[in-house]
Amino acid sequence: MERPIYRVSQINAYVKRMLTQDVLLTNLQLGGEISNFKRHSSGHMYFALKDELAAISAVMFASDAKTLRFFPKEGQKVIARGSISLYEKTGQYQFYVRHMEPDGIGALYQAYEALKQKLEAEGLFDASRKKKIPSYPRTVAMVTSPTGAVIQDMTQIARRRHPGIRLILIPVMVQGEGAAESIVRGLALADQTEADTVIVGRGGGSIEDLWAFNEEKVARAIAVMQHPVISAVGHETDYTIADFVADLRAPTPSAAAELAIPQVSEILERLASYQSRAQNALKRRIEIERRTLAQILSRGIYRRPGQMLMPMRQELDMLGERLTEACAQRMKERREALTQMGLRLTYLDPAHPLRRGYAYITDDQGKILSSVKAVQTGDWICAHLADGQFGARVETIGEDTDGK
Repeated sequence: MERPIYRVSQINAYVKRMLTQDVLLTNLQLGGEISNFKRHSSGHMYFALKDELAAISAVMFASDAKTLRFFPKEGQKVIARGSISLYEKTGQYQFYVRHMEPDGIGALYQAYEALKQKLEAEGLFDASRKKKIPSYPRTVAMVTSPTGAVIQDMTQIARRRHPGIRLILIPVMVQGEGAAESIVRGLALADQTEADTVIVGRGGGSIEDLWAFNEEKVARAIAVMQHPVISAVGHETDYTIADFVADLRAPTPSAAAELAIPQVSEILERLASYQSRAQNALKRRIEIERRTLAQILSRGIYRRPGQMLMPMRQELDMLGERLTEACAQRMKERREALTQMGLRLTYLDPAHPLRRGYAYITDDQGKILSSVKAVQTGDWICAHLADGQFGARVETIGEDTDGK
């Protein structure tokens, strides 16, 4: 019996069908090390996954690559999920990756999801328990690292939007061993201040870097806060347990400052607009009343005791002019009062002396130091200048004997 002769394309198509019909191979999770990594201009990623004994070709198309929360690197160990199929043109079978994460992160994601479900079931994420963020705060506490770009960005935004706002820095660790405990202590301290709003957060990083904000103790500390809390952790795509428990989530620390602190110039513009509208409304009302009375009494005359006869229309015109002048004078006084208030706010601004070269010093709890007796050698302190802060440790202490 003569055997049939198949074309190569027929066999490749047949093998591909066999592979795609295998349940195991259509939803497979592989762990391995990235090798020969290349990213095409189209966004597709081509690489191999290997272990000590073997390797398999892999591809991740641009549409799936866009969902990655990290950038794959040569030699990096990963866990990839996808399917095995055959590229018919070359006859090479390969792994088509739909999702990928660094090896070791899987356990963190599982812990994240488990805690999220637990706290959600307890009602800690419910909208009904969230406190309203004040529209016009006088004091904002920031629970974050005292160094780095985050605190500088938030401070600059705060000063630009509201020069008179008072800022309290509660310095804490935001990553590494002991970070969660440090954040819990910082939140407790912030709740004891007179702050109207509390911002807690840090800049972007890997899931390991942000993990302190996924700790149960931090979530529960936020949940029992008396002051309203804005969570601002990482970048816009980062979500932590703290975000769900907080009264408001900000996509970034800078956005948190924008949400917490009003723009004073906008408030003053609104007040000026209200004044203008009130003045115009009063003028229109006066004109309506004048015309109404004029129509009723257009044929009559009006006499005041001891005065000559005066047509009612002329009397009403004079009355309208006096009322308009009085209203304009009142509005002028209000504008001047607002201007003076703005100047007082500027001079009351804690940063005002800083812009003249001065600084103020706080301890590691954010408390302003007014005496050398409040510190000891080795203590951590923070110097606040007009354009930012820097941390330092006390090396020597000397008292000013002339200041007795």
